[in-house]
Amino acid sequence: MNEVRQLLREYDRARAYTDQLWRDLSPDELTWRPHQESSAIGWHLGHQAHVAHFMIRNLTAAEPSPDPELDGLMDSAQPEKFRGALPTATRLTEFRDVVAQRVHARIGDIAGGRVGAPHQLAIVAKHLLTAVINHEYQHDQWIGEVRSRDLGHDLPPDPEADGLTRVDGYLVFSGLH
Repeated sequence: MNEVRQLLREYDRARAYTDQLWRDLSPDELTWRPHQESSAIGWHLGHQAHVAHFMIRNLTAAEPSPDPELDGLMDSAQPEKFRGALPTATRLTEFRDVVAQRVHARIGDIAGGRVGAPHQLAIVAKHLLTAVINHEYQHDQWIGEVRSRDLGHDLPPDPEADGLTRVDGYLVFSGLH
């Protein structure tokens, strides 16, 4: 179960890297899109949290969305032109924070054995957290490209962690060693 707790720290590291990519951007930069079929940085921020919520919810415990109005907007299956207006940076931050709190609470329950089938769910949690971490980094790549190439901001240094490397240009967490 200690491995699950370590993976939660890696999840926090990935989220902290995401924060370095966007926290200094203006509201206009968060909603700017390189072209009409492209998503804004703000959408990627909400989508990262949306996916984390649905993966935790669907694979470990059913619970309602922390912000149901964002569900359709942040779903990548919804074509860009039908997604609607992005929420404010404050709302995106709150959504991301609530989802992270729920990830920690649910995975903490699993790590603490406070669930039915604790050993089975621990295996699920390890793979689930690795996927959530890599999804965060997957979208960080796009956010970083737009941040540097299109908006002219410097990129922060890559985070450092055992098992974290670049594959095809993307940060990828391969797991704990």
